[in-house]
Amino acid sequence: MTLAGKLAASLMLPLLAAAWLAGSVAPARAQAPAGPLPPKPGVPVQPAPPKETRQKSDIRVKVDLVNTPVTVRDAAGEMVLDLTPRDFRVFDNGVEQRIEHFDLGGEPLSVVILLETSSRVEALLPAVRRTGIVFTQTVLGQTGEAAVLGFDDTIEKLLPFTRDADKIEKTLGHLREGTSGARLYDALSEAVGLLRNAPPDRRRVIVAVSEAVDTGSENKLGQVLREAQLANITIYTVGLSTTAAELRAPPKKSGPPQISPPGTFPLPPQPGTPQTPTTEQQRYGNIDLMALAVWIVQHAANAMHEHALAVASTATGGMHVNTFRDRSIEKAIDEIGGELHAQYTVSYRPTGTDPAGYHEIKVQVSRPGVKVRSRPGYYLPPPES
Repeated sequence: MTLAGKLAASLMLPLLAAAWLAGSVAPARAQAPAGPLPPKPGVPVQPAPPKETRQKSDIRVKVDLVNTPVTVRDAAGEMVLDLTPRDFRVFDNGVEQRIEHFDLGGEPLSVVILLETSSRVEALLPAVRRTGIVFTQTVLGQTGEAAVLGFDDTIEKLLPFTRDADKIEKTLGHLREGTSGARLYDALSEAVGLLRNAPPDRRRVIVAVSEAVDTGSENKLGQVLREAQLANITIYTVGLSTTAAELRAPPKKSGPPQISPPGTFPLPPQPGTPQTPTTEQQRYGNIDLMALAVWIVQHAANAMHEHALAVASTATGGMHVNTFRDRSIEKAIDEIGGELHAQYTVSYRPTGTDPAGYHEIKVQVSRPGVKVRSRPGYYLPPPES
């Protein structure tokens, strides 16, 4: 090499080192994408941090990428499948966002199948055992993977993530009846933990087949839903409720008219009863699930048992399907699978809004006469002092 070449090379080295240092430091200031980056060959995947560490981390960092599933149906209830990114507008706390990623049902799924195995649903377990092939063929498809959790008084990992359809079907086909408890919220929390480390190019979904009953959980539903929202997890629920009260209930009508400004209560509280969306809706009429879901996430609270599954689905953009006879369980799961593969996924990086607090997500579609369903938002607690 000539003297001039050696001199030029010596001058370039500090510049290259500075550029590399800047590139390596800058990402550390922002939250990593949801899920781990693909590891380099020969380097093991870093295990998930303890639950306590994860919760504290969630409080201190901001959301990097928000994914929201969007279901669009026409007036007849059929899925609308011919929309393009230009047909969508997304708002975060009223501020329009730039759509960074758009997909229609094509991204592979990582699914946690969450099954109540308590003695409370003994009569329905034969029907649940027959759902394996519906999960593998209709929900997962060719590229999906699933883990299976069972719960009663305890939560048991029945099968780690796998794409092996035979293993999934065999695991569901051999479910064993458990004890009389039902730690639903703890089981949902465990499912969220399993999905945290799913690769970022996979959609993260929980399908819970359960009663809307919780007994003895340490976690509150609102906190679990906060974590699910921040991890971009969608929760679908199949209700196994067979109570006589629900069977005798009259058909639900539309909610009562709004008689006070949003966020306020029109009447003083009942003596000894705090005013919440739950207690007020009990006084005036049917539950507004969207308002209840937002309130529960904001306050990290629990829902009334009979609405727990519907609230979990509403808060994350999923769907709740009630079943009243065991033969309808397979049909409910088939319906969920159909929606998952005909659903839009819209992603954006929040800009122009206050990082802390509840972020309301609004999705608008330019097609007239359609019904749009997406998750209502996500919550970021204020930084710790």
